Amino acid sequence: MRRFLCPNCNNQIHFDNNQCVSCGSVLGYRPLQDQFVLLNVESVEAGGAPGPCANRDLINCNWLCEHGAQSKLCLSCLHTRKIPDTSDDEKRRRWGRLERAKRRLFYALIKFDLPLAVERDNSEGSLHFELLGNESHPNGNEKRVMTGHNNGRITINIDEADDAIREKNRTALGEPYRTLVGHFRHEVAHYYWDRLIAGKDVISACRACFGDERQDYSEALKAYYANGPGPDWQQSYVSAYASAHPWEDFAETWAHYFHIVGGLETARAYGLNPQPLHPGAPVLAQLEDPYHVSDHLQLIQHWIPLTVAMNAMNRSMGISDYYPFVLSPQISEKLKFVHDLIVVQQQSVKVPPFSAQ
Repeated sequence: MRRFLCPNCNNQIHFDNNQCVSCGSVLGYRPLQDQFVLLNVESVEAGGAPGPCANRDLINCNWLCEHGAQSKLCLSCLHTRKIPDTSDDEKRRRWGRLERAKRRLFYALIKFDLPLAVERDNSEGSLHFELLGNESHPNGNEKRVMTGHNNGRITINIDEADDAIREKNRTALGEPYRTLVGHFRHEVAHYYWDRLIAGKDVISACRACFGDERQDYSEALKAYYANGPGPDWQQSYVSAYASAHPWEDFAETWAHYFHIVGGLETARAYGLNPQPLHPGAPVLAQLEDPYHVSDHLQLIQHWIPLTVAMNAMNRSMGISDYYPFVLSPQISEKLKFVHDLIVVQQQSVKVPPFSAQ
């Protein structure tokens, strides 16, 4: 995430701000312009400026509707089709936290030039989100909402927005970390696998890198949950769950690629450029734009020293590691596949990827 300044007083503001804490200016973020602007009600009413998202008052969405959609929803909220009962304050708060994380996902999707539809697309396979809670029935039974992806539909259980519940789930599953933005980055990978890999020429290279996805998915997950990851899984997989099935390996690798690029952009914004510690290592120049780098090794070379430094900082504060993972040569090759896939998409863009499709 890059740094933002108030357009009125130049005070630093943050990505989720809808008002400057210094001068009090009311602000809105224009995702397609990647900038904050003053929210002028008169200009909006006159049709001379993009208006606020309809969810601004409901869940503090600070994005503007600059894409011309008639729904009055911003580009991120537009892709959410189902939400929980907003009359329940806690459910509404949890939904709001999920949308806040989803805006960070869409920030990256736009910067990566990945295909999005500017208007609500109800066709089969289109990208959309259902952010829902478990349903309790009068007979005492509960219908649980399962987080996952199915043919463009990404479902997230809003209970994940509760820190205590998410930590309980993390511990139960033996995960080193579990975040809302991580959920979105992982699940959207399945959508882009369908869009960019399935049925394309690149499928053979994908199988050579991640394995054959045609193996039975349900059986693979059953085996993983029954037996756990295989020995020495760290040499080939970025996480234990990645070893469950090639689809999950791709999704976990994709999510980590997003972690890396987003983290490097933030580091650059704040002037952080840790150097390798081993003698004779070349000095690393700051990356200008991590979202548009030709060689994935540039990302890895900058990321590893940064994670070493950030892990040390976290340990000095007595908290868990910032990035509790090790990137082996095999994992680096998988990250290269994701990187190259996105670069090809970027190079093929003739019109903005957020145009109506």
